[in-house]
Amino acid sequence: MRSPDVNEENLKHELQKLLTKKSVCQGSFTLASGAQSDFYVDAKLTTMDPRGATLVGQVGWQLVKETAAALGVHINAVGGLTLGADPIALSIGIAAFAADPETTLQTFTVRKKAKGHGRHKLIEGNFSLGNSVVVIDDVITTGGSTLQAIDAIESEGGKVAFVLALVDREEGGRKAIEERGHKVFSLFSRGDLIDDAKNYSVSSPKRPTLP
Repeated sequence: MRSPDVNEENLKHELQKLLTKKSVCQGSFTLASGAQSDFYVDAKLTTMDPRGATLVGQVGWQLVKETAAALGVHINAVGGLTLGADPIALSIGIAAFAADPETTLQTFTVRKKAKGHGRHKLIEGNFSLGNSVVVIDDVITTGGSTLQAIDAIESEGGKVAFVLALVDREEGGRKAIEERGHKVFSLFSRGDLIDDAKNYSVSSPKRPTLP
C-alpha cells in the first residue's frame, strides 16, 4: 500500500483523539461475552457524532479503497451486524460518494434475526446475491458479532472480501475471524487508545452490562 499523505494522517489523528475523548471509558465493565474489563469503547458516541461520523467515513473509506486495491478485489457494498456497524457503514458509503459521485459502493445492515413480517429479510439495505462485501464492526473483542454477520452474509450468497473494524481490542477476536479465512483490518487498536485515555477522565465504574 502507498504511504498515507499528510491530510489522511491528520484526519486519522483527529479521529483518534475524538474517539479517545468521547468513547474510551475506564472503570469496571461487564462485556457482552461475560468477561470483566477495565476498558470499554462506547464507539457509538463517536460514530453517531456528526464530526466523528464524517471522520470515520473519510478515514474508513480510504482504508477500504487501499485495502481492496492491495488485495485485488472489487467491493460492491459495506455493512455488518446492527447496531454498531450501521453508522460506520453508512459514513463510509457517504464518503465514497462524496469522493466520487459515480461510485457504485452500497451499504447494508445485518439483522440479529430475520424480520418476522414483510419480506422476512435477514439483511436490509443494498445487498444482492453474489456481492463482494467488506464486513464492518465497531469494536472487535471475541469476534462473535463479526462472525455472526459473516455467517448471515454467506448464507445469503454474499462473498466476504475482508473485515474492517473501528477498534480491535486485541483480545482474540481478530484471530478467531482470521481462522475462518477472513483478513481483518482495523483503524485503531487498544494500544493506540489506551495511552491517549490517560489524558481524559472518561469513566463509569457503575455502568451495566454493555454490548
